[in-house]
Amino acid sequence: MNRYNSLYRLYDEFDAETLREYQTVVGLFPALGSRVALELWQETSDELDQRRADIRREFPAGETFADIAAHASRDEAFTALDLNTKYGRAVNVLVLDVDETLRSAGRTDNEIPRETLYLLTCLHEEGIPIVICTGQTLENVKGFITQGLGNELVHSGTLSIVYEAGNGVFTPGYGESTKTLLYDDLDSEIRAIFDDVRSRVLSEAAEPITRGCHLQGNEFNITLKPNFQTGSDNAVEIIDDALCHLIDLLAGAIDGADSDMARAYYADADPEICGVLERHGGVPETDLEEIPTVIESIFERIDIAYYKGDAAEMGSLELDKVAGVQTAFDVLGIDDPFALVMGDSKSDLRVMEWVEANDCGIAAAPEHASRVVSEHVLNTDELVFGRDGSASMLRIMYALDRLAGLN
Repeated sequence: MNRYNSLYRLYDEFDAETLREYQTVVGLFPALGSRVALELWQETSDELDQRRADIRREFPAGETFADIAAHASRDEAFTALDLNTKYGRAVNVLVLDVDETLRSAGRTDNEIPRETLYLLTCLHEEGIPIVICTGQTLENVKGFITQGLGNELVHSGTLSIVYEAGNGVFTPGYGESTKTLLYDDLDSEIRAIFDDVRSRVLSEAAEPITRGCHLQGNEFNITLKPNFQTGSDNAVEIIDDALCHLIDLLAGAIDGADSDMARAYYADADPEICGVLERHGGVPETDLEEIPTVIESIFERIDIAYYKGDAAEMGSLELDKVAGVQTAFDVLGIDDPFALVMGDSKSDLRVMEWVEANDCGIAAAPEHASRVVSEHVLNTDELVFGRDGSASMLRIMYALDRLAGLN
């Protein structure tokens, strides 16, 4: 039977919504606590088994369709089938940004939703490795990932953490390859510039910046974060100031460079940075062609990143998330990746563009992602999800995994 027809029949003839509710209760809320709670959980589990059995009897690949109905909505299942038709294979590795992707910084608890963690565990149990790919520090990521996914999964040998947007890779259980410091491979000139800027970024900042920002405890990147609620008016104002300060400091760390050169260069490179500079004294009328080649070559290697109301950051363009993901794949032994890349920022976009260029993955983003990220996702497979809705993408991947198994 045509698989599209099978899915139509599955969702027309069976109450998949109720089935998913039973699956959620059984999967997310283990049988703990009082005898009454245990009895209710057992009744739910029995009802789940019965409904799954009803589906198994009606389809040649009944177990597969029961799994799909228990985890994915109608729209999610058909999206998975469209992806299977287009690519003919399942995703075999997850590459996941954290902030504003797996979790929303606007939430009061700022935690990864419980359903997302549950689905990550389900996919991991199916043999799909997880690569956490974030701009955060390693210690921050290790803490909440271990708490959310459990120590056993983190040390399973199939999880890797790309931290500080590609400056390092941490893959527990791989001996000398457990921690790879990619920034150690940069030449001394670039490392000296970062050392210079880092030493002055707070000591030479204006009083509003020193009061309103803090320096994130990175191993290499230089990241100024607001001391206000992320995304608030105060956070936007202080990060705009911090961005201008960071660009000026970079200019001062390069022999022969000045602030006008740096501001003109980075305004031309990034429309969002251009907008900030226009609101803070304007963009200098410096002719980019008049910037000395030796100075321009350094600008070309150093990234200034702006995240509205969240961070102003200086990093190395030689150490982006792509380099980190490639290293993680090498350590994990993933020779033929087909990745789901989920992210919201320009640093995630580079990974999305890399997997598209190499035909080794698909991209998904939250609806509030950066404009260029949203454009890329909408122009590829239109995998867009709502705030705190990362679980929907994982349900689609679960269904895709099952459908690809029928190929």
